[in-house]
Amino acid sequence: MRLFLCVIILFATIPDDASAAEKSLTDEQIYAKRQELYTRMQSFTQIPWHYFAAVDQYERNVRRVRRDIPKAKGVIGIYYKPELWAGPLNPDAQDTNPSSIQFFGGLGLDGNGDGIADSTNDEDVLFTFASYLKNYGTSKENLKIALWDYYQRDKTVGLIMGHLKLYSTYDTLKLDSHAFPLPIRSNFSYRNTWGDARGWGGRRMHEGTDIFASYGVPVRSTCYGIIEIKGWNKFGGWRLGIRDINNTYHYFAHLNGFAKDLEVGQVVEPGQIVGSVGSSGYGPPGTAGKFPPHLHYGMYKDNGYTEWSYDPFPHLKSWERIDRKKR
Repeated sequence: MRLFLCVIILFATIPDDASAAEKSLTDEQIYAKRQELYTRMQSFTQIPWHYFAAVDQYERNVRRVRRDIPKAKGVIGIYYKPELWAGPLNPDAQDTNPSSIQFFGGLGLDGNGDGIADSTNDEDVLFTFASYLKNYGTSKENLKIALWDYYQRDKTVGLIMGHLKLYSTYDTLKLDSHAFPLPIRSNFSYRNTWGDARGWGGRRMHEGTDIFASYGVPVRSTCYGIIEIKGWNKFGGWRLGIRDINNTYHYFAHLNGFAKDLEVGQVVEPGQIVGSVGSSGYGPPGTAGKFPPHLHYGMYKDNGYTEWSYDPFPHLKSWERIDRKKR
């Protein structure tokens, strides 16, 4: 099981630190506005719009879980520190003059032709990042190099490339749907066990919710995502990790087995069968039966520096209600 700094964070559809634009527009309007901006940058750079969507999604995800980054004022989440936008030696950290910004080595550009390079303007911000990527070329490998040079973190590049794969596969920005991890028609029970003490392998806290069910009950993906980890862990037994578009890592442990032909790097979607309930774990590969069969389900977040667990119970209850209504 992944052991990280654990904090309780509940994420709403639009969090408290959402931009004013996100609060005033409907979801459909937000998606449409972002799509229009991404498509415009594709025309300018010949780089598929999915790259801009992936970078923007990563930045927006980080912005939602950090308090050292100001709130976005538009629908684009990409953030530039003042010294990067205006230039490290620029005496005016809030400079919006494209000429002086360029003179001091800043990155900020005017993307909408109004003569102002505004770090809070969606068009200026996205145009600035698009121009940066364009300097590296349009091939996938060159763009990966561009992302690494910019973020200087392998984990970040991997997350962005995962977002890219999802957007490229489904060709839409609407990838926020979820499903309960077990079929609603099956017999199961669960309560909030996040934070409970665990003793096997050393004193630690429980980083998830246990959903008790019979051996072999299908386990389903709870989201659109990329399979990040598959295999054995001495704590979680046969376990699976899926990263979704909102940078949430969904952890499924104590499985009896995996769905046929399931591989790391594969794209999955809500409700897709990925394995079955078991009692594996607490020992070397193949150990099982040390506890009743159940699915351990955990959720984790990455903020650009580290990753931590948070309580999945409210999300499970919400997804269960939605699936029951659908049925």
